[in-house]
Amino acid sequence: MVKKMATTDSPNREELFNLAVQAAKSGNRQGAKMMFMQILRDDRKNERVMMWMAKIATGKNERIQWLTRVLKVNPANETALAALAKMKHSDTANRNRMLLRVGSAAYVIALLVMASFIIFGTLAG
Repeated sequence: MVKKMATTDSPNREELFNLAVQAAKSGNRQGAKMMFMQILRDDRKNERVMMWMAKIATGKNERIQWLTRVLKVNPANETALAALAKMKHSDTANRNRMLLRVGSAAYVIALLVMASFIIFGTLAG
């Protein structure tokens, strides 16, 4: 007697999610992205998938887009809020460091110009 087994060629959503996570963790971002997108086609508000998409995003803007999308679905998502706050803090710190460098350079240049006026004024007079 042959027993018929119900088999499907495609994994269910949870299995697909687990495969995508494994792919992401092993460095296969493109494969993970394809699987995550397949899940999102069926479940547009899947926070876990969107958080993973943010995690494997290739650029800052893409990451911000995914985190923002998570917050549209769940404005109280603490992980997304913290990640966006950290990114904003990092940007602000980088801008402040740049302003400090530019300001310091301008100060040094101003001192050199003043010193050269004093030196040349003394030599000329």
